[in-house]
Amino acid sequence: MVSIKDIAKQAGVSISTVSYALNGSRKVTQETTAKILAIAKELNYIPNAAARTLKKRETKIAGVFLTNYSGAFYGELQQGMLDQLAHHGYELIVCSGKESHRFLPEGMIDGAIILDANFSSEELISYADRGHKLVVLDRELEHENITQVLLDNKTGAKLAIEHAADQGHKKLIIVTGPQASFDSDQRLQQALATAEKNGLECHVIQGDFNKPTGEKAARKIVESYSGPVAVFCLNDEMAIGMYNFLTKTEYRIGKHIHIIGFDNIEVAQYTHPRLTTIDYSKREWGAAGAEQLIKLIRKETAPSKKIGVTLVEGESLQKV
Repeated sequence: MVSIKDIAKQAGVSISTVSYALNGSRKVTQETTAKILAIAKELNYIPNAAARTLKKRETKIAGVFLTNYSGAFYGELQQGMLDQLAHHGYELIVCSGKESHRFLPEGMIDGAIILDANFSSEELISYADRGHKLVVLDRELEHENITQVLLDNKTGAKLAIEHAADQGHKKLIIVTGPQASFDSDQRLQQALATAEKNGLECHVIQGDFNKPTGEKAARKIVESYSGPVAVFCLNDEMAIGMYNFLTKTEYRIGKHIHIIGFDNIEVAQYTHPRLTTIDYSKREWGAAGAEQLIKLIRKETAPSKKIGVTLVEGESLQKV
C-alpha cells in the first residue's frame, strides 16, 4: 500500500508537507499542493482512515442505535438524521445488537443517537463520563455530554383519549408497547390519567409495537365483546394488526370497535376506514437528534428538545 512517505520521496518534500497538502492546509503553496496531489493520484494513494482518526481524534461518522429497523417509522427517522448529518459533513452508520455497543468506547464513531432499549441508562452514563457525546430519543438523562430529543408523548395520549371521550365513548382498551419502552410508558401513564379524569372504564392489554400483537389484542377484544369500545393502540403498527384481524370477522371498525393509533405512518392514510392517529414528523425528530449531536461534538450548547404532536381524525373512531 502506498503511504505518504512514498509521495514525499517522489515529490522531494517532507512527510509533514505531504500531510499538510493532502489535508488542504494553507501552510503549503498552491504549486506544491498541486504537485503532491498529482503524485498521490499517480500512485493511487488511498488515505489511511484509521491513522487519520487517531491523529484528529474524529471519524466524521455518527452512529444511531436502534432496537430494530422494521416498519416505515424507522426509514423516515433515519432519513431526517442522514440529511442533517450530511449538511455538516458527517456520515451515519446504523447499529443494532450488543456487539455494536463497542463502537463508542473504541472511538469508531464521534457520537451516537440512541433509540434502543438494549442500552441501559447506566451504560450510557458510563460512556458520557468518558467524554462520549450522546443524544437520547427514548429516555430522560441528565449529563453534560447527553441531551435528549423526545416526543411529546403525553400530549399525544391526552389528545387521543379526550377525542374518544368527546365522541361519547365510555369503555376504553389500551394496547401497550414493550414493557421497557419509554414512549409506551409515557403514553400509557397519560392515557390512564386522562381516561380516569373523563370517567372512562379502562382496561390494558400488553402489546409489543408490532402487527402480530395488534392481531392478538383484536382477538381478545372480540372474544369478550359486549358493546362498542374505543381502543387506543400506542403505535400504528399494532393498529394495522387490529385491522388485519377484524377484516376477517363480522365486527366493523368505527361501528363496533373504534381504533386510535399513534405515529401516523404512511400506510395509515390508506386504511379503510381512515385510521384516527397521533401525528408528528419522523424526519423532524431524526433531524433534531442529529443537529443536537453535532452541537455536542462541537462543544456547543445543546438543550433538550421536544417534538410536537397533533391529532389526525379519521373514521376509525366515531360517535356512539
